[in-house]
Amino acid sequence: MSLETVRADRIVPVPWKNGGGSQRNLLFWPDPGAWRLRVSLAEITRDGPFSDYSGCERWFTVVAGAGVVLALRGGRRLVEPASAPLRFDGAEAPMCELLAGAATALNLLVPAAAGAGAMARAEPGVEHLANAAWRALFAADAMKLQIDDTDAAAVAPGTLLWSGHGARQRWRVEPIDPSASRAWWLEFRQAKDGR
Repeated sequence: MSLETVRADRIVPVPWKNGGGSQRNLLFWPDPGAWRLRVSLAEITRDGPFSDYSGCERWFTVVAGAGVVLALRGGRRLVEPASAPLRFDGAEAPMCELLAGAATALNLLVPAAAGAGAMARAEPGVEHLANAAWRALFAADAMKLQIDDTDAAAVAPGTLLWSGHGARQRWRVEPIDPSASRAWWLEFRQAKDGR
C-alpha cells in the first residue's frame, strides 16, 4: 500500500502573528489551495488566544510539555499528553494557558462542509480499525507501524505517516523503546456529496 510521510523537523516553523508561538504545517490535503483537512504541530510558548477557524471542526492534543488549559464555552479543559484528544468548534478560539512552560500540540482541522475528523491516542499493540479511507499516524516517539499483521514502516520521532486508502485495514503500533510510546491516530471521513 502507499504510505506518505512528513517529518516535522523538515518543515520550517512559521511564527504566529501574536508572538505566542510557532507552527509547522505538516499537511494540507488534498492540496494547500483547497484543503479538506489540515494537520499541524504547534509550539506554544506563552498564554494567549487561539486563532478563529470558523466553519471548521478542530481536534487538539498536547504531545509534549506539561500541558495547557483551554477556556472553552462549556468550561475550562485541562489537556495533558496523557489526555484524550479534544474536539471543539474552531470558531471558539479559546484562551490557552500553559501549565508549566512551553507545550507542543497536534492539531487537525476539517471544514464542516468537507466531512468529519477524528483523533485518538494510539495504544501500543492495540489494533485500530477504521472505515475512513484517509487515516494517519502521528508519532512523537520512534515507532514501528504494522498493517494487517505486516511490518509496514519504521516511523521516526516527530513524523506524520498517512494513507488515502486505509479503510478497513488493521493498523497497530509498537514503540521502539517501551518507555517512549507517544502516538496518535487521525482520520478523515469525507462528506457523502464529496464537497
